[in-house]
Amino acid sequence: MPRGRYSLHDPHDHTPLGDEHFHCAPGPSGWRYVSQLTSPSGEHAGSVDLTLDELGRPIRLELNAASWQVRGAALDGVTWVRTDPTGTHATEGNVRAHAFTGMSPAFLVATSRLLRLTPGAPTTRVRLVAFTDPVLAPRTVDQSWALVKSEAHATDSGLLTVDEYQVSALDTGEQHTVHIAGDVVLAAPGIELEDLETPPSSFPELS
Repeated sequence: MPRGRYSLHDPHDHTPLGDEHFHCAPGPSGWRYVSQLTSPSGEHAGSVDLTLDELGRPIRLELNAASWQVRGAALDGVTWVRTDPTGTHATEGNVRAHAFTGMSPAFLVATSRLLRLTPGAPTTRVRLVAFTDPVLAPRTVDQSWALVKSEAHATDSGLLTVDEYQVSALDTGEQHTVHIAGDVVLAAPGIELEDLETPPSSFPELS
């Protein structure tokens, strides 16, 4: 069960946004990721709880930030309920999208798991619902993903396969690179892996 800490920063001006303390693990029915977010001053800033099924679909999502809360799942596309800070009003949403995304590294792992790309294959287009900080406002985004290469690296605990993805935002054309090993993001825009207590987990191959 990987456990560690990511540091988050603005990918454009590198302003520190805080830390994400996480643990995650594959299980018999899929994969679960749980994290607590802290601000640059160390105060609690939110949480992420994401569960995927064996195909990489989000079967349960709960986000908390700035007293806002989102609960969602893959249902007729993706469906969610967003609750305001007072708890008196809740808004429902539904979009014909494949999955969710957001600032958390969990969503990069989840999208790569959903797409199951192979090196050299054509780019794959995916529609996602992004929840933007700090109020978890939903926004539909279209991206293209390509697995550029997979490389095995020797470590103290054995070989570690690192996948390099090229991700493009289809509305702006902006491209960036994401490095993922198993169920841990090694590096991505705005994300740095600062501490990892145990090696990444490998996802089982589907029969």
